[in-house]
Amino acid sequence: MRAALKPVAEVMAEIGWTTPLNALTAEQVLTLIEVAIGGFQDAMRAVAGPGEPEIPL
Repeated sequence: MRAALKPVAEVMAEIGWTTPLNALTAEQVLTLIEVAIGGFQDAMRAVAGPGEPEIPL
């Protein structure tokens, strides 16, 4: 989860930190979810050993 902080913060900086969650568009919510999951997956790939299976996308 910590690995997702920076990408999520970057998106929130673009959206505006004071924007209420209920004011976000569907596209903005999907973008936040996408970068959060992407950050998590990247972190899991980084700690996986070379012989371990790939994380499903």
